[in-house]
Amino acid sequence: MSGKLIIVAGPTASGKSALALAIARACGGTLINADSMQVYRDLRVLTARPDDDALAAVPHRLDGILDGAELCSAARWAELAHGEIAAAHAAGRLPIVVGGTGLYLRTLLQGIAAVPEIPEAVREAARARHRDIGGEAFRAELAMLDPAAADKLPAGDSQRLVRAYEVVRATGRTLGDWQRAGAEGVPRYDSRQFVLLPPRDALYAACDGRLQAMIAAGALDEVRALIARALPPDLPIMKAVGVPELTGFLAGTLDLPTAIAAAQQSTRQYAKRQYTWFRHQLAAAEILDAQLSHSFYASVCQKIRDWT
Repeated sequence: MSGKLIIVAGPTASGKSALALAIARACGGTLINADSMQVYRDLRVLTARPDDDALAAVPHRLDGILDGAELCSAARWAELAHGEIAAAHAAGRLPIVVGGTGLYLRTLLQGIAAVPEIPEAVREAARARHRDIGGEAFRAELAMLDPAAADKLPAGDSQRLVRAYEVVRATGRTLGDWQRAGAEGVPRYDSRQFVLLPPRDALYAACDGRLQAMIAAGALDEVRALIARALPPDLPIMKAVGVPELTGFLAGTLDLPTAIAAAQQSTRQYAKRQYTWFRHQLAAAEILDAQLSHSFYASVCQKIRDWT
């Protein structure tokens, strides 16, 4: 299996985790998380991290490894993932990268521009400036430094606006300049890629049902504990799907049915964006739209055994 890599991707609630687990069981695999929220330990239920049974069945890597107060860039995740892939190969196991964060997967396969480390003082100043003047005014300031980034980013995308701002402030070059410069030394894998894209109606129904199940499993307690930490509101963990809506309920500004409905809508919208991205951006992937079943899992596993 040396050099071999499986990627299982798709929108939230598409069933990719179950498929990846079936592959890992059948093929001696190690599962490597590629979900930008599942890397944080704070929200196990709300981010649908693997349960205890899954963790006991096969090795899992990069799940819940970071505190919510940390930032995890695509470059940082990819560096960790390359290490875990190498470790799986060394152990004679098949590395299976599973997740729905398209940027993580693209960075793993294609690399990313080697932007220098941004000094923490510059990063904090950028975040503070955004908090002080708001998204629209911040975007206008960015336009004077990096017109291309300001033109393509909406005022509500605080994370990427701040990133573009801090890069040009710290380096004197725009993020686009760095990205066009490309990256060298990216490990190349012999990969087999699968993207689960079930019928949209079924996907959206699964999103709604899973949010209800998360509430029953303790998602509100997780969000309550997260709020108690008083973390900066612009951290990625504070904008995880469902957190703003459930925070509204806990703050008393929304009743629970309204908060749940709003969180379900946010989940469906996120799934729709992922669906579109995976349909067009992971060009080498085999698209799977079959209903999940034992026979479906078996057919995919057989393809992989024949390939490896």
